Amino acid sequence: MKKQVVHVSVMQTSKVMAVLYLVISLPLVVLSAIPMLFGGQGALPVFMLILLPLLYMVFGYLFTLLGAWVYNLVAARIGGFEFTTVETGAD
Repeated sequence: MKKQVVHVSVMQTSKVMAVLYLVISLPLVVLSAIPMLFGGQGALPVFMLILLPLLYMVFGYLFTLLGAWVYNLVAARIGGFEFTTVETGAD
């Protein structure tokens, strides 16, 4: 059975993606902080270790917002993503 996604919720999609970007960036902060713990001054100042995940989250939100909005414009004119589903019988 073929189905199409013809509309995505712009705000909800953006919020979810912003949180995912924040979660994804946290391990990168930890990896960036390791040289500071063992070698004194690392490659990034401490304020950057705090600022970068927040910037990643904000820009992830904004670009997802823009992308979802554009997707809705395009999908309204030419159709959305098309995919095939099957019933598995498992609940």
